[in-house]
Amino acid sequence: MSATADQRDIGGPAQPLLIARNLAKHFAARGASKSARVRAVDDVSFTLFKGETLGIVGESGCGKSTLARLLLHLIQRDSGELIFDGEPVGAPRGITVAALRRNVQMVFQDSYSSLNPRMPVQDSVAFGPFVHGRRKSEARRAARDMLVKVGLNPDLFGPRYPHELSGGQKQRVNIARALAIEPRMVILDEAVSALDKSVEAQVLNLLRALKQQFNLTYLFISHDLNVVRYISDRVLVMYLGRVVELGPSEAIFIQPLHPYTRALLGSQPSMDPAHRIEQPPVTGDPPSPIDPPSGCRFHPRCPFAEPVCAQRSPELGAWRERDSHVAACHMLDPASGHSKAMQ
Repeated sequence: MSATADQRDIGGPAQPLLIARNLAKHFAARGASKSARVRAVDDVSFTLFKGETLGIVGESGCGKSTLARLLLHLIQRDSGELIFDGEPVGAPRGITVAALRRNVQMVFQDSYSSLNPRMPVQDSVAFGPFVHGRRKSEARRAARDMLVKVGLNPDLFGPRYPHELSGGQKQRVNIARALAIEPRMVILDEAVSALDKSVEAQVLNLLRALKQQFNLTYLFISHDLNVVRYISDRVLVMYLGRVVELGPSEAIFIQPLHPYTRALLGSQPSMDPAHRIEQPPVTGDPPSPIDPPSGCRFHPRCPFAEPVCAQRSPELGAWRERDSHVAACHMLDPASGHSKAMQ
């Protein structure tokens, strides 16, 4: 696989690689009534274009990891639709879940528990190609080649077991394992958050290089806003199971549209003692996902909230291009009735 045109690209470069429409996943709430449901992901829609890196940010519990697992069908969605390169996933005439997983792989946060402790590194990387039909010798050869590409000497690291590796080395193995079956898209769920900063920088640069080398598309989930800004082309901001803002990375960080995004960016610690945070950018705890507030879910914590915010849920807005910058806020809709609505 190379950075040249991918033979599996059936729709051309202009066709999005992945379209999510109105995805929803609700879980039964433990210790509550039988009818209580945790709305982990609630009506999420977005488009992932070929060759881009889409960063997903938000507070803990906002639904980022649940969304990632929905995209890979590790858990079943309650409703909504997934379209991969123009083909609906799981539909009678669409792409099967098995075919989707050959094209989409995932790298998890915990690099150690992601690996089989009883399996040498080379065998872990070779397992995927072997399961997908390659002979053992071919799978091991592919594993050795991929270990080289992620910066690990296969003669030195191939025979080792996971407990003999550092955190950065284990995560490189996980990246090699994900790429060994030649996917088109990789979901990275907090893939660098457990690493030291120096190692994190090395892995981020490795991910950028591999993306160019293999013509990959990334979905990058992280709490670290600086990391998301560094690696992402576009950013999707989630709050309490819903998308509140979506746009180009620099536009999000320089001119955020949604009050929650501004609060999220304002929570970053400053290295300049002259610009210390004296007041919290947002107060209160996120509402319960079992019983989310009506209307805009951020309105109980929003300093600009008005009655319309509790009465009606704002629309995210239409986006069709990569440079579209939209947010779900009544202040952006001239017809909303909000006193600060843009005219």
